[in-house]
Amino acid sequence: MEQQPIKACCAARRSDVSAATGQEPPRSPQPVEATSSRNPSDGLVLLPGGEFVMGTDSREGFPADGEGPERPVRVDPFYIAPYAVTNTQFQQFVEETGYVTEAEQFGWTYVFHLFVSEEMKREVVNVPQATPWWYVVSGAHWAKPEGRDSDIRGRMDHPVVHVSWNDAEAYCRWSGQRLPTEAEWEYAARGGLERKTYPWGDLLKPDGEHRCNIWQGKFPVKNNASDGYEGTAPVDAYKPNGYGLYNMAGNVWEWCADWFTPAYHQATPSENPRFEQPTGRRSMRGGSYLCHRSYCNRYRVAARSSNTPDSSTGNAGFRVALSAE
Repeated sequence: MEQQPIKACCAARRSDVSAATGQEPPRSPQPVEATSSRNPSDGLVLLPGGEFVMGTDSREGFPADGEGPERPVRVDPFYIAPYAVTNTQFQQFVEETGYVTEAEQFGWTYVFHLFVSEEMKREVVNVPQATPWWYVVSGAHWAKPEGRDSDIRGRMDHPVVHVSWNDAEAYCRWSGQRLPTEAEWEYAARGGLERKTYPWGDLLKPDGEHRCNIWQGKFPVKNNASDGYEGTAPVDAYKPNGYGLYNMAGNVWEWCADWFTPAYHQATPSENPRFEQPTGRRSMRGGSYLCHRSYCNRYRVAARSSNTPDSSTGNAGFRVALSAE
């Protein structure tokens, strides 16, 4: 199999256009305390931990992303959510804390161009040069994902999007949980399988069945949506993996706890690895509904990406984890 050409991920950084928007950045993170009334482990899946082969040496991957070399890694037992955090869950967090996301503080976020109404297109203030499919839409945020003329009615069981890494951390402080490390995320995504491309095996569509929400068509101009969804899908769509976890491939990118480095597999230990040296970018895993083999192809289990911790897009969310002790 030929090695994939090195292409940027389908995401965009806030810094790509922030200077042109004239918006002042948030001055400091909002204080959030652990005030959720729920037991932090309620609804989570307890995974036994242990050793697994992390990363890939496949030529299908992107070496510049630091997907390999594959190596044995050991993680302690931990809990992880079977689903990404939903709009319903995030709305409860906002209602209980009064939290204001960074997209709301900046006054804009990135919306995929095909989802922007003609009226909102007249207000688009900028488009990042490297990823022109993202429009800077004023007034868009988690509750108005496509702009002021949109809402999340009918999508309460979809993953929350337009949340930055900082927003996800704030949610975790409230819920008494945390983001998974990259190693925990990949261990969980593999579902007990070894050296497989996807959470269910090596074939993208076994027996012709769609198993994840990714781009179907010619990116970024035509999505046939043959998998059933043009944008996000409900968090319990498709079959779960061997650990009972849903949408570990596609749907939305998921923030992880680590700082991102292409040297991850060389710079972290083999037991409970986590890269903690600030690099300006936080790790993301899983790919999204915008991923397509012809361009991104990062919905594979070992694939990695990153963004700045203040960035938010319409294809990025998160799921929570919890240490088992």
